[in-house]
Amino acid sequence: MTLSAEKLWFIPALPLAAAAVGALMPRSGRAIAAGAAIAAMLAAFLVSCVALSTALADPAAKLVHNFAWFDLGTSALRLGWLLDPLTAFMCVMVTFVGALIFIFSLGYMKADENFKQFFCFLSLFAAAMLGLLVANSLLLLFICWELVGLASYLLIGFWFHKPSAAAAAKKAFITTRIGDLGLLLGMLWLYNSTGSLLFFDGGAGVLETAALGSLAAQFTAGGLAVSTAIGLLIFCGAVGKSGQFPLHVWLPDAMEGPTPVSALIHAATMVAAGVFLIARVYPLMSADQVLAHVPLHALTVVAFIGAITALMGACIAVAQNDIKRVLAFSTVSQLGYMMLALGVGSWVAAIFHLLTHAFFKALLFLGAGSVIHSAHHEQDIRRLGGLRGPMKVTFATFAIGMMALSGVPFLFSGFWSKEAILHAAHGWEVSQLPFYAALIAVVLTAFYMTRLVAETFFGKARSDAAGHAHESPATMTIPLVILAVCAVLLSLLAWPSPWLQHQLDPSAHSEPDGISLMVLSIVLVALGLGSGWAIYGRKPRVSETSADPLATASPGLIAFLAAKLKFDELYAATFGRLNAASAAFANFLEVWLWGGIVTLLARLGEFTGLVNREADERTLNGGFNSVSEKVRGTGLAYSRAQTGDVHGYLRFIALGFVILVLLVVMGGAK
Repeated sequence: MTLSAEKLWFIPALPLAAAAVGALMPRSGRAIAAGAAIAAMLAAFLVSCVALSTALADPAAKLVHNFAWFDLGTSALRLGWLLDPLTAFMCVMVTFVGALIFIFSLGYMKADENFKQFFCFLSLFAAAMLGLLVANSLLLLFICWELVGLASYLLIGFWFHKPSAAAAAKKAFITTRIGDLGLLLGMLWLYNSTGSLLFFDGGAGVLETAALGSLAAQFTAGGLAVSTAIGLLIFCGAVGKSGQFPLHVWLPDAMEGPTPVSALIHAATMVAAGVFLIARVYPLMSADQVLAHVPLHALTVVAFIGAITALMGACIAVAQNDIKRVLAFSTVSQLGYMMLALGVGSWVAAIFHLLTHAFFKALLFLGAGSVIHSAHHEQDIRRLGGLRGPMKVTFATFAIGMMALSGVPFLFSGFWSKEAILHAAHGWEVSQLPFYAALIAVVLTAFYMTRLVAETFFGKARSDAAGHAHESPATMTIPLVILAVCAVLLSLLAWPSPWLQHQLDPSAHSEPDGISLMVLSIVLVALGLGSGWAIYGRKPRVSETSADPLATASPGLIAFLAAKLKFDELYAATFGRLNAASAAFANFLEVWLWGGIVTLLARLGEFTGLVNREADERTLNGGFNSVSEKVRGTGLAYSRAQTGDVHGYLRFIALGFVILVLLVVMGGAK
């Protein structure tokens, strides 16, 4: 069975239809809304599997269906669908992980009064994300990109009655829009330079040889290739959506949304959209690599931003005490790894890590959700502890996710995808700094994940909520088990086996094994695990008020990390104050300058109206009325003579005749 590119729209259309069903259902239609959402995702998964089978039949082919959206004079604005292994793998991952998260939500959101709306929003998000993946047009991708932003706003702020959730939703929406502005400008520049936004169009697409050569041959005033400038603008959108430095500040606060939202948006799908975007436009991003004498290459910026983000996220995660925020900063760090891989030239390693990360990080977030649900919404790991006994399934699956994320060899997929990134970074000729940053992040990742597991599941319960915790229902534990199995089985696709690499990029050549680097990585993972267990696992916390060993050893540093490196305060003191000052200045202009001008014009209008009124009523109307009154008086006097009595008229005629005769006689006598 095959799926043509012309039919790819079925994949996003299925959850979109489910969103429509959920929107039309009354609040009592909980079962119908949830059933439609889950059924649509399962159906989309099956269609995605068919699409993957079709794509893998010829991995080098780009199956494209372009169509006219609307006419622009003599030309037409065209959109399209694209099927290749990158699209197919991503669709399978999003629909499979999404379906499991939808099922998990049945138990987690069971008591929520807005249960029906929740599944409606989930389906809308899934439809937008899948539309983004199958797009063969940067314009269509951007439309779905913004719909993803809207859906994430609705889901992050789903519990809008909480001020913190409403603020987090607004923060996420505004911060990502900053990056999206760069993406929009890049689109406009690209369309102006090429006349198209289609990726592939029979040789005329923006990712095909003719357009890439033209863009790389043009230069800006600063000496950058036009392809570099456009690529960096597009990268701005990826920085915002994927929580990269310096626009990473929204992602940890987004944990205010329900935990299934964190798993779906901030582990598997939305935050991966930025990585997918750069992988999709990778030919454009790398077009300037053939230019040796340009001041900057686009991928160099991507690599260093990724390295900074990977190290920064890992450092901050060490000092967090909220179970979801630890995982949130871990997500920031792992997305940095993916961007690092893209920047050093291995987009295949980036996508491989994206796929493995989607499974084990969704597993970890859902595991955290299981803990929160059973511990009566307690999220502070200092108040948990002792959950290994009452929550055996959650503990076992969470431990698998923790080992996959930490890169424990050789069973777990996270080890192989991380190794692929480290090998690519080590072989980067531009600089070794990103490689060293990634190595430090390896140690920190194993350390903070060991701390998280030890504080949450080991020792004794440190609160009533933890003491009364119990295992979650089957609707929540079954998805955990499936994701845990996938976190292990995905290692079968792993590097150094070239299968996945050849499917994603048949022209790529596999690199030789770096045994020494692998040994170094294993040693660093062991160092992180061992130090984490020595500090937090060997002697578990006794009570929630017990001092943290790291905070005791270095209180200033840990407090600084716990405060997220003070980025929020920095932005508030700089951009926030600048924005407030700009708003105050705009208000001054509005009230005193423009408002004063408007008031002056209004007074001038009133004065002019008064003058016109006086001239009209007293001069023109007065003179006209006076003449009219006189004419009226004369006419009235004349009208009194018009009695209609014929005899009277004859008497007047006779009298007049007599007077006339007398006048004549008197005149003759003189």
